[in-house]
Amino acid sequence: MALAIRLRFLAAFLAIAVALGLPLAAHDGAQQQASPGSAQAVAARNLTAHVPDGFTLATVGDCIVARPVHVANDAPLASLGRLLRGNDVVFGNFEGSAFDLRTFHGSPQAEFGGQWLLGSPDVVSSLKAFGFQLMSRANNHTTDWGVDGMRATDHLLDEAGIVHAGTGASLSAARAPRYLDTPNGRIALVAMASSFTPLSRAMDALGEAPARPGVDALRTRRAFYVTSEMMKTLVALRDAQPAASRPGPEPGAAATPAGAPQTLTLFGVTYTVAPKAGGDTYTMNEADEAGILKSIREGKENADFLVATIHAHEPGNWSDTPPDFLPKLAHDAIAAGADAFVTHGPHRLRAIEIYKGKPIFYSLGNFFFEADQQEPVAEDMYDSLKLDPRTTTDVELNEHFRDRSFKDAIWYQSVIAVSEFSGNRLARLKLYPIELGVDARDADRGIPHPASAAAATAILQRLQQLSEPYGTHITIDHGVGVIDVPPASTGARRR
Repeated sequence: MALAIRLRFLAAFLAIAVALGLPLAAHDGAQQQASPGSAQAVAARNLTAHVPDGFTLATVGDCIVARPVHVANDAPLASLGRLLRGNDVVFGNFEGSAFDLRTFHGSPQAEFGGQWLLGSPDVVSSLKAFGFQLMSRANNHTTDWGVDGMRATDHLLDEAGIVHAGTGASLSAARAPRYLDTPNGRIALVAMASSFTPLSRAMDALGEAPARPGVDALRTRRAFYVTSEMMKTLVALRDAQPAASRPGPEPGAAATPAGAPQTLTLFGVTYTVAPKAGGDTYTMNEADEAGILKSIREGKENADFLVATIHAHEPGNWSDTPPDFLPKLAHDAIAAGADAFVTHGPHRLRAIEIYKGKPIFYSLGNFFFEADQQEPVAEDMYDSLKLDPRTTTDVELNEHFRDRSFKDAIWYQSVIAVSEFSGNRLARLKLYPIELGVDARDADRGIPHPASAAAATAILQRLQQLSEPYGTHITIDHGVGVIDVPPASTGARRR
């Protein structure tokens, strides 16, 4: 009996270790070889993609849609629809809410993601007609209109047959993988957000305390680098405060040789000592990270292919570079079974990395970006922008918001990424440049079209520069970016 218990424990340990990419060494120090029926081999089979050669996944960035898009009435737009529908799976991030205000019983929340993003109910069916089958719902705009708005939007996606993940009646529901069954395999989706409004974070029930609906949140802690001398000054500022209001020591924080703490939180900002000041570092919440990786592993065990996706604005929309926690999370997600890792959120392109034969997109910018076509606009928005609703129209307010935050062309240039798999690994990645009409009139801005030749070259050259530090080589072939992935690709960086 004791032996049987030990064997079951060992099998469970091996399955977890393989899923997380932990090394398994034999007693002689050589790599342990698994027999075909061992727990290690079974776990490896469960975490391997099982799709036919030529299987394709189309991925795009944020979809902020205010009005239904009639694909057939616009020839360039229709060409993008045909491009998307020509793939086995099409994925995007649905950012915002969709419902009919005339029958909606909720309200715009005091805590929101920067705007109260809202589209008419018809935007969901138009996205379905465009080809979307999988969509993330975990982002900082999910509860702009409260939990009622979240539920109404999720219901519309359900009615349209678009599989979505990242929201739910509890944390377990929001974190759970969701599945799309296709003729070429069962596709799982796990969605999370590191950029979210605090009140939108889902929670499980405990005892008599009920669950809280919301998003699958990955909490992170940001710390800014300072020198030892700067830390002494921060400590002096801390000690100058009244004793009752001073922040206590950081749990488990070591001290510098000079006696100052290694890490200090002051005035709501965390600082950590480094040889050189400037820059920052992020620490992921261990429980959130472990729960997300478990969900990815579970999703892959029940599917043939898995997409893991995160909404991450960090360190800010201004940055071309992802935060330091994101590559680690992406690599760990792939070790846990993800076949593609897609980031959205910062509304601009970031690097592409190929890791162990799997694509990692650190941001695909925007696909639809109708942030300046929002109607109606809640009163708080006028107050925050210091505009008078008695003399300013909603269109004029939206234009003012755009000029302040999203005026440049970089927010209106992106790509459609089409990943083609062979032998259950990424064989080729094609990048189709798009423009969203930065100079178009207000009513037409934010709708994607194939990029002009000059814009396509600029977009792809920027992606080349952003991706080169990750060891990714992008060639440009007649206005399309191409990444050919050799079978032995490991995604090693050249930083």
